[in-house]
Amino acid sequence: MFRPVELFIGLRYTRARRRTHFVSFITMTSMVGIALGVAALITVLSVMNGFERELRERILGMVSHATVHGLTGAVEEWEPVMAAAEDHQRVLGAAPFVEGEVMITRGGQVSGTLIRGVHPEHEPRVSDVFGQIVDGHGDLEQGEYGIVLGSALARQLRARVGDRVNIITPEARISVTGVAPRMRRFTVIGIFEVGMYEYDRTLAMAHLNDAGRVLGLGEDVTGIRLKLDDLMAAPWLAHEVARHLPGEYRVLDWTRQHANFFRAVQTEKTVMFVILALIVAVAAFNIVSTLVMVVRDKQADIAILRTLGLSPRSVMAVFIIQGALIGLVGTALGVAGGVALALNVENIVPAVERLLSIEFLPADVYYISDLPSELRNSDVWRITGMALGLSLLATLYPAWRAARTQPAEALRYE
Repeated sequence: MFRPVELFIGLRYTRARRRTHFVSFITMTSMVGIALGVAALITVLSVMNGFERELRERILGMVSHATVHGLTGAVEEWEPVMAAAEDHQRVLGAAPFVEGEVMITRGGQVSGTLIRGVHPEHEPRVSDVFGQIVDGHGDLEQGEYGIVLGSALARQLRARVGDRVNIITPEARISVTGVAPRMRRFTVIGIFEVGMYEYDRTLAMAHLNDAGRVLGLGEDVTGIRLKLDDLMAAPWLAHEVARHLPGEYRVLDWTRQHANFFRAVQTEKTVMFVILALIVAVAAFNIVSTLVMVVRDKQADIAILRTLGLSPRSVMAVFIIQGALIGLVGTALGVAGGVALALNVENIVPAVERLLSIEFLPADVYYISDLPSELRNSDVWRITGMALGLSLLATLYPAWRAARTQPAEALRYE
């Protein structure tokens, strides 16, 4: 006799018999349902992780990890402040910037935009925007009044590299002809595209000093952008950097500026997890119907086992093992399929698009036109544990019913 006996009997009951083909069909359906649910959960969460990563990288490519601002407005004498920030061991780079809302015009086209003045030598330390230029170049020279436009903004203005645009600030100046808005003509030297409409449509970049003159800041700057060695630790690192600065300054991290956006992404991931987990739950609780039918079919066998000395706890263990095996096989198949799909979804989707001659994420509609994926071990373990837990939970009631079988009652009409 094989030992433990509960495992031996439980494995035998999973085999198909001529009169139990329907039970075996339900068993197979439960396995397939669990496998599909687990695979879908792993794949969907991996794709959502990929989207979150892409959005975070594109946003932080423009926003920086933390920003130093003055308590009352502009930062005066920003060089020692930037030097003090860079002295912190967790700060990888710092760059000054000026920023303000302006109107930009070309011909009959008018658009509101945000002009950002950057230092061409320091900016690459905190941002990769100059690596996203799709036309022209980003060699900003002081006094040349060159400007780099976002791709959507350039399309709105119908501007190309070499065209001239007018920047108009809301701050008025008084001259002999009366009150007139401050205006300056810039030459478009480049067009960038980061893949985020918020920036491609509403941002223009110029040299730090040129933008400062237009905005009336002189030698002052709006703030200093920082790049940290760990963006996920930005909240407490921003507090640490603020303590080491010479003077009173506000240091804001990226989580404060985009907290609602990433909170919404996290909420969506949670909701998707719950919705797709219901697929696994439905498939897992199909085990209940499978085991209930097996218990009814095996009433005589259970009674004989009880008369041979098998305890109610052992009878219960037999059916728990049978249901757990169904859940284990289904979960294993789902994990294998989900991991394989999540690791290859970036190659599978383009192949399906070419095969069917369709485009799932058109580039003119979605600014992320591919389907990114990021498989995380924590998600795989969490989904695996949930599927196995639901499978075990589904076995308890049928196993309890089996353990309550009375041998005399079951064998009365045999």
